[in-house]
Amino acid sequence: MKKVKDVMTPYVRTIGPEATMDEAAKLMKKFRIGSLVVVENDKPVGIITERDLAYKIVAERKQNAKVKEIMSRDLKTIEKEKTLVEAAKLMAAHVIRRLPVMDKGKLVGIITLEDIMKAEKVGGEAGAYSFT
Repeated sequence: MKKVKDVMTPYVRTIGPEATMDEAAKLMKKFRIGSLVVVENDKPVGIITERDLAYKIVAERKQNAKVKEIMSRDLKTIEKEKTLVEAAKLMAAHVIRRLPVMDKGKLVGIITLEDIMKAEKVGGEAGAYSFT
């Protein structure tokens, strides 16, 4: 059975809680990614997603907000040794599409719903689904 560590992205991009949402948006654009894990004292404390940019920044006109004001604080994470089934169940239970991956309390990657779907060949072809 495949594990999270087998399909996760090991290079997770992070940002500090004091950064501005403008900085977060620029980083997401630069690296063509849909989220940034918010880290404080080397510990994940939240996540910023493209949905946050659309719903909380653009729609509410809060372009000057700090990351800590906008981030999702109820961060769900998963250990790298867990199975893809466990990751999918955790995502479904909390209606989320990304999980920071941990190893003994250290952030080591990120796994997305798209990663799981590609690994399990859901939909027949690898490019059938594209979530950001």
